[in-house]
Order: sequence, then C-alpha cells, then structure tokens
Amino acid sequence: MNATVDRMNAHENEAFLRHHFYTPDQQSSAAKLGMWLFLAQEVLFFSGLFMVYTAFRYFYPDAFLAAHEHLSIPLGATNTLILLTSSLTMALAVRSAQTDQIAKLRLSLVLTILLAAGFLVVKYFEYSHKIHAGLLPGSLFAPHGVESLPETAKLFFSLYFVLTGLHGIHVIAGIGVIGWAFHKAGSGIIGSHYYTPIENVGLYWHFVDIVWIFLFPLLYLVR
Repeated sequence: MNATVDRMNAHENEAFLRHHFYTPDQQSSAAKLGMWLFLAQEVLFFSGLFMVYTAFRYFYPDAFLAAHEHLSIPLGATNTLILLTSSLTMALAVRSAQTDQIAKLRLSLVLTILLAAGFLVVKYFEYSHKIHAGLLPGSLFAPHGVESLPETAKLFFSLYFVLTGLHGIHVIAGIGVIGWAFHKAGSGIIGSHYYTPIENVGLYWHFVDIVWIFLFPLLYLVR
C-alpha cells in the first residue's frame, strides 16, 4: 500500500515520470539502458561493414589504393572538424541541461543542428564530384575525365557510397532527434532534475561522430 502511495505521489510531483515507472531514477536508468543497447547493435552493424571493407581491401589492394586517391582529403578533413565541433556543442547542451541553463541548452542544440547540416552540404559537393566523374558503385561505374582506374575500383566506390551513405542517413536522423530535443527543451520539463532525453540524444550524436572518425582514415588516409 505504501509503495502504491509513494508511486502516486511521485507521479504527481514529477510531470515527466511515465506511469509504468516508480521513480525518476528508475525511468532514467531504463532509458539509458535502452540507448546503450541500441548503440551496441549499431556498433555490430557498422562493424560488419568495416569487415567487408577490410576483406576487399586485402584482396584488391592496388585497386583500392588507386581509387582512394580520388577522394578529397581537404573535404574529408573539413567534415571531421565539423563533426568534432558538433560533439563539443552537444556536450555543452547536456551540461547546460544539467545546470538549468535552458537558453544555452537550446543555443547549443541549434549550433549542433547547423554543424550537422554543414556536414551534409560538404558531403553533397563530394557526391556531386563522384557522380560527375562517373565514380559510382557497381554497374554504374563509368569513370571519365579522370586517370584510368581498374574495373575492380568499383568495389571501393560501392563501399564508399554504402558506408558514407549510411552514415549520412544517421546524420539526418540525428538532426531530427536533436530538433526533437530542442522542442523538448522548451517544454519546461527539462532541467537539472530531468535531462535524460538530452543525454541520450547526446550519446547517439557522439556515436555518429565516432563512426566518422573511423571512416575518415579508413577511406581517405590509409594507403
């Protein structure tokens, strides 16, 4: 009986507490566990793709070396800097939520969205160059206006578009959830007493950044 009363009191005092949780701490722990489990399966997903890349690079080293010369290191480095900066602004957003600085929280989230959009703009220019030069995956591979490439180079560009394309989809999804966090931050619910949604969005965004930290050297730098 006392447990039921305590639960009812908790729900009356904490508007953010869902009906199926007894305490805010229980809800927060469950949300964090769910996010970590989601990120774990994402790690497995990308790990499989990285293994495919490693295998093909082992079997066709010359083709992969020749193909990767057609990637723009300056553009890749620019996107790396953009995402690293966005990780900083996302971390500042979490800290602002923890310290009840809602205006700074919302500003940090907006800056993170703008940086994510900047990443996609740079990737658009990269993709445009590949499309114009015919450096496309699979049967669409028809290079022109560039130095000759072996036919097996299409394997590199197939993996390039798959890896960076899937990462780009995650960036777009990130913009969506950060936008949701921005809306949530203006609801009056988020603050030092409850910042789990911002924290979980931050975890997701840091994961997206980490994936790119692996993709950049793997595709652009490794010789």
